[in-house]
Amino acid sequence: MPQLHLVSWNVNGIRAIVKKDFIKDIKEMNPDILCLQETKGQPEDVKTALQVLLSDYQVAVNSSKARKGYSGTAILSKEKPLKISYNIGIDEHDREGRVIAVEFESFFVVTVYTPNSGEGMKRLDYRETWDQAFRVYILSLEEKKPVIICGDLNVAHREIDIARSKENYNKTSGYTQVEIDGLEALLNAGYIDTFRSQFPEEIKYSWWNYKYRARDRNVGWRIDYFLASEKLKDQLQEALIYNEYLGSDHCPVGLKLNI
Repeated sequence: MPQLHLVSWNVNGIRAIVKKDFIKDIKEMNPDILCLQETKGQPEDVKTALQVLLSDYQVAVNSSKARKGYSGTAILSKEKPLKISYNIGIDEHDREGRVIAVEFESFFVVTVYTPNSGEGMKRLDYRETWDQAFRVYILSLEEKKPVIICGDLNVAHREIDIARSKENYNKTSGYTQVEIDGLEALLNAGYIDTFRSQFPEEIKYSWWNYKYRARDRNVGWRIDYFLASEKLKDQLQEALIYNEYLGSDHCPVGLKLNI
């Protein structure tokens, strides 16, 4: 049975990361589908930065209309999708280029850069409404065919997913009960946290704060995910966190499944 390899990476600026080893790293991982978050560029900027890869991949880019050089997502796929959709259809949530959905014959892949609740949790109320709206959107796709969700969900789900859970719980954006409940509601709606389902006790992170040399000390958070519809459970083969790849404050995460 053929295997599909998906990779998701918050690149923290596509124009910055391509000046590092990004292209070499992508060619080494060789994903069939590559999902990027926080590209921080308009479509022409992103496509120019990814030019070297475009002979191998179809590319879809979603950029922020509210602020240039902010947010943004992209999906590169070796197979041409049946359909590409941008955003979730609610103007309040569609200004920052945070969602792309690509439809294939037997499933959707949705990449998302979930809004951060901000310094002092100023955007926590907005984040709660976002989580609810995004869940409704995903379930509308699920009615047609199974969905794979990937990206920077900006929340550590459990204590095991954050190095200093007690110090951060309900004090730091990304580890409040409101945000945890938002992810929990999505999982309870019929989705599998692929990494945690395969590695229930493994401590591995996907983001480290640049300010405190946190990566050197592995004081991190697991906030980048592949969530898969329970309908795909028997096809899931391997969930990965690629800690060895540098270039961003996030590392890539991956999923392999039989198709």
